Amino acid sequence: MDGELNVTYITFDGYVELQKYRYVYFVIMFTIFMLIICSNCTILFLIVIHKNLHEPMYIFIAALLINSLLYSITIYPKLLIDFLSETQITTFPNCVFQGSMYYILSTSEFLLLSAMAYDRYVSICKPLQYPTIMRGETVKVFLVSAWLIPSCALAVSVALYANIKICHFSLKGLFCNSLVYTLLCVRSVALSIYGVFLLLNIVFLPMFFIIFTYTRIFIISFRSCKRVRTKAAQTCLPHLLVLINLSFFVSYDVIVVRLGSDLPKLAYFILTLQMIVYHPLLNPFIYGLKMKEIYKHLKRLLFQVKSH
Repeated sequence: MDGELNVTYITFDGYVELQKYRYVYFVIMFTIFMLIICSNCTILFLIVIHKNLHEPMYIFIAALLINSLLYSITIYPKLLIDFLSETQITTFPNCVFQGSMYYILSTSEFLLLSAMAYDRYVSICKPLQYPTIMRGETVKVFLVSAWLIPSCALAVSVALYANIKICHFSLKGLFCNSLVYTLLCVRSVALSIYGVFLLLNIVFLPMFFIIFTYTRIFIISFRSCKRVRTKAAQTCLPHLLVLINLSFFVSYDVIVVRLGSDLPKLAYFILTLQMIVYHPLLNPFIYGLKMKEIYKHLKRLLFQVKSH
């Protein structure tokens, strides 16, 4: 029975002073989780009910916010349960599933930001062609591709994990991410090569496209009139802030997670909590405060709530 349990269950060993601070951790993270849900849902609600926000740019923003919600639902419920549990465990199949969802939602953000960058490029640099290029069908293709491509790519990883034997049963983390790789008896060359392939194609390639697109936008805007420069600044700055936030998140996952075994447990614990807090929480605040049309509706909504 013990052998079966060892093979079946994985223990999370990234917690610090859990017995002493479990209720403090729970209250803080539950509050943050509720704030993430409420802030993302508020901006989503505004986009859905106001017809002037039914444009491609705002549809992509709504997709990003849905991503943030799904990302949080993937991480927080299990995390909150573990804070109150005597043992912090999961099964290996569940761990692979959580890790897959985590990376599907993370990488899909790069594809959504790429679609937003292209939308801004066409809007600012080719305004007369915008209605023809950014039709409803085009937006749907971008949205479906943003979730379908990472899902198919990560499905291959899950298939590679299916027949792999594990010899280690403790993760130095709070949830399942690329640390799952440390559980394997023998490091898989196929998984390593495929991981690099995914990183290049659905992270770095979209990132280079975004940087190239916004560089072109700013060059053309700089040569244009003040109105074009103002429009570029107002609509592109929030997207760039989200890209910077997402880039820090990926850097954390690529660098810190890979060096996790060399970091003190407290440092790793703090960095992990920061990553799962900042990533889904900043998007609604960036778009709610920096996007002019959304901010106008948000102010009106808050005023109505306050008056009641």
